[in-house]
Amino acid sequence: MRQPQAVLFACGMNSVRSPMAEGLLRSIAPRTMYIRSVGVKTQELDPFAVAAMAERGLDISRHKPTTFEELDDYEGLNFDLIVTLSPEAHHKALELTRTHAIDVEYWPTYDPTGAEGTRDQRIAAYGDVAETLMQRIYKRFGRHSGGNE
Repeated sequence: MRQPQAVLFACGMNSVRSPMAEGLLRSIAPRTMYIRSVGVKTQELDPFAVAAMAERGLDISRHKPTTFEELDDYEGLNFDLIVTLSPEAHHKALELTRTHAIDVEYWPTYDPTGAEGTRDQRIAAYGDVAETLMQRIYKRFGRHSGGNE
């Protein structure tokens, strides 16, 4: 499997799963890899996602949720690979393959926003999602070092 030069993670709102995946891949990817994330719609960045990533030593607090359309208008959709994390994002990405030569991979990923319990329990649920994403990222992209600031 060839390594893509530009990777786009996509989920429903670009407020939890896709920004987490973007931050995780950035932390290990070669500096030459371009990495972004989008949603079908947008919502404010989830503070539990920020907290769970901070526990991993990663800061995603400056992430600005973006839609596919906003990204296309701003910089284009020049990606080799779109990794979709939710059904609605997967359908949207597949629509793009009609007009763009982009590979699409579907990684169904649990949405932790419905987790209940104490603050720590909720952050732990988000942390579990981050761990699952990290395992998938290592499997797909390998264990690089360096990071992509």
